[in-house]
Amino acid sequence: MDILKDYLAKTAGGELNREMLTFVANIDMVARQNPTIAKTIVQELIDQRSHLKLIASENFCSLPVQSAMGNLLTDKYAEGYAGNRFYAGCDNVDEIERIASKEACDLFGAQHAYVQPHSGADANLVAFWAILRKHVQTPALEKFGEKNLLNITNEQWDEIRAEMGNQKLLGMDLYSGGHLTHGYRHNASAQMFDCYNYHVDKETGLLDYDNLRQMLHEVKPLIFLIGFSAYPGNIDYAILKQYADEVGAVMMVDMAHFAGLVAGGALSGKYNPVAYADICTTTTHKTLRGPRGGMVLCTEAYAEYVDKGCPHVIGGPLPHVMAAKAIAFKEANTPEFKTYAHKIIENSKHLAASLVEKGIGVQTGTTENHIVLVDVAALGLTGRQAENALRECGLTLNRNTLPFDAHGPWYTSGLRLGTPATTTLGMGKEEMAEIADIIATVLKSVKPSLDKKGNVSKARYTIDEGVKAASIERIKGILSKFVLYPEIDTDFFAKYL
Repeated sequence: MDILKDYLAKTAGGELNREMLTFVANIDMVARQNPTIAKTIVQELIDQRSHLKLIASENFCSLPVQSAMGNLLTDKYAEGYAGNRFYAGCDNVDEIERIASKEACDLFGAQHAYVQPHSGADANLVAFWAILRKHVQTPALEKFGEKNLLNITNEQWDEIRAEMGNQKLLGMDLYSGGHLTHGYRHNASAQMFDCYNYHVDKETGLLDYDNLRQMLHEVKPLIFLIGFSAYPGNIDYAILKQYADEVGAVMMVDMAHFAGLVAGGALSGKYNPVAYADICTTTTHKTLRGPRGGMVLCTEAYAEYVDKGCPHVIGGPLPHVMAAKAIAFKEANTPEFKTYAHKIIENSKHLAASLVEKGIGVQTGTTENHIVLVDVAALGLTGRQAENALRECGLTLNRNTLPFDAHGPWYTSGLRLGTPATTTLGMGKEEMAEIADIIATVLKSVKPSLDKKGNVSKARYTIDEGVKAASIERIKGILSKFVLYPEIDTDFFAKYL
């Protein structure tokens, strides 16, 4: 099997397609070592071209971003930060990290950017420890007349550890749309802090600012953590900064889901957390459309603490991913990306409105960002049944808890839909309306079946086969007009799969 040789023979004398040639060369190298891995890479592209992606936390990054990740930079250890490494030979990594950090600051208007975290969860841990070091550990060391932890006694260290482990964190409850790392008891965050959770209002499904302010004054947390992974509203960071200052809390915003909307100016003014928060964390994929990874933005007051992500939380950063982040940040700092960010919200609102029009329940009845939460419990389904049935019909999305969900986080009462990926492909209102119609048609044809004990199952279901076949064809029709990575010809690989 000589994939590259075959491709060069096939295209001899024709116009050079650099993107396809690069992809073929990469697959050829992988196939020489492990053909099965090469096949699955190509098959993943084929699968993503045949299933419409509505996962709110996923997107499609550019081919230049992907190319920046697939290179020899992955071989270099670079613990520390630019200009301050624990390994020799980091000159090029220093340059990459400086460029990525500057691009991030320029893009978001931030005072400082730390681009090393491997994920959003890592970024949150870096931020947590930075806050603890600045507000607890450093003052405690000063009390002991020391600057170096290694110079204090075991008894003094025990005292500092106890104080650091007893700090309060107030974050959004998982069932109200918060994230695992915001104080969920099965996550390390709840084991690091004395955690308290705020909830959305039962009637509106949105935050009640008066109740939140009251809770802040009652709890008086060290960290007031704002942000979400399943919340269809926008948040007024200006007023929440005022509330945080009233109780002396550090305002931290996890904007992993909506960072691209901030970067593109679709969320601005009081809805832009970077202008108000002490620390912002984010992933670099999702709406930001970069490589999978994380980042911390902060004011200068926290910069020296954030830069110590190593040794606190992470070891060696991933230089190839930092390079890809730099490319993505530059791509996001363009007029085209700003148009894209606004289009995400426009599409999301139209998708929500179209679903409601088709009789499908939507949390809060609409959305103000990229997320649409669908209530399938009203149809007699669980989120798990709905997720699997829609996947059978050509749509990829995820089940999600709704506020005060009776079915819990495994089965759930809802679905979470998002428009970042479909918008990247170029889809608009017409496609959102058709997608909503397909979703409604499929969900209304799904019926729960019985489990082995004869009870109504939360997982098993039946689906109308005619509806299924028609839906698959409709999805194929949509995706044929909006091809993912059109530069790459997957038909060429047919004989190798």
